Amino acid sequence: MKQGLHPGSYRPVVFKDMSNDDTFITRSTINAKETIEIDGVTYPLVKIEISNTSHPFYTGKQKLVDTAGRVDKFMNRYGSRNKK
Repeated sequence: MKQGLHPGSYRPVVFKDMSNDDTFITRSTINAKETIEIDGVTYPLVKIEISNTSHPFYTGKQKLVDTAGRVDKFMNRYGSRNKK
């Protein structure tokens, strides 16, 4: 195994799922600009949009996506390109 390949500065970091405010602490080397205090200890905070607690594959719940609105928006924007 190559020496010096993996970073040695692992530290506890809080990841926060912004869709359901679920937080979990794990070790990471990621740089974080924000901090959060949990149980009197200050941790670096990384905000994420989706995690296993909010992803439809893991929760079994599907979200209804407004595809008709997206199609209409696309057609309004690009539908007249083929017309002469």
